[in-house]
Amino acid sequence: MISCPLHSSVSSSRHPPLLFLFNFSSRVMWFLKSWWLCQFLSCPSLRWMPCHEFLMSLSPSRSQSLVESETLTYGNEANGEGSWMSLRRRWWPGVDGFKLFLVLLLISTMFAEVRYIASSSMLPTFRAGDRIIAEKVSYYFRSPSVDDIVLFRASNGLQDLGFKEDDVFIKRIVAKAGDYVEVHGGLLFINGIAQNEEFVAEKPVDSMGATRVPAGHVYVMGDNRSNSCDSREWGPLPVANIVGRYMMCCSRLSGL
Repeated sequence: MISCPLHSSVSSSRHPPLLFLFNFSSRVMWFLKSWWLCQFLSCPSLRWMPCHEFLMSLSPSRSQSLVESETLTYGNEANGEGSWMSLRRRWWPGVDGFKLFLVLLLISTMFAEVRYIASSSMLPTFRAGDRIIAEKVSYYFRSPSVDDIVLFRASNGLQDLGFKEDDVFIKRIVAKAGDYVEVHGGLLFINGIAQNEEFVAEKPVDSMGATRVPAGHVYVMGDNRSNSCDSREWGPLPVANIVGRYMMCCSRLSGL
């Protein structure tokens, strides 16, 4: 079986939080109408943008009202404020915009991140090359559930197979603590009940005796059962190793 479905060395370093903002914005910008854009650009915190006046000129009536407003707001040369005060007042609101950007960047880093799927172990749910968004806060408020697709650091069992502690993988939870897991002819049984798994690409023909999931652990498998190194090989996954939960697929190579 082939392992290593998702590596932090591939995903985290090459896809920073800015990619999250870019992918999200690129998918919603086509909804925006021109007058919405004018409303957005009229915010004082954005007047420091080099392209601000050009974009606002696309709307003559709106541009005229802004010029009048700025004449009243940013100084009067006759009163001695001149170009320096006007420039200072014009660029100072940009600091607020920059602070807002930093806050959004911090939030995207703390609560979600973009990851890159490196192999086919989760077919057909994910293909190699997919980029996904994983959130990192829900498990502070609830326990992992069956059918959750989770990202996790290498367990001791995976490290025994040669992986590094900070390597990150993605699998689906099929059983929780206290459940008995077994496989017969490629069919998964949980507590003696056969599971109907429509998301599984190809069921393997192997079998596995009943295994009880210990406390503080979950049992994970890849959707591509015949091509996944998962709990069947290295044992139940400690919940403490989980670093995120799959939220959405934001792009595929064929769609870029």
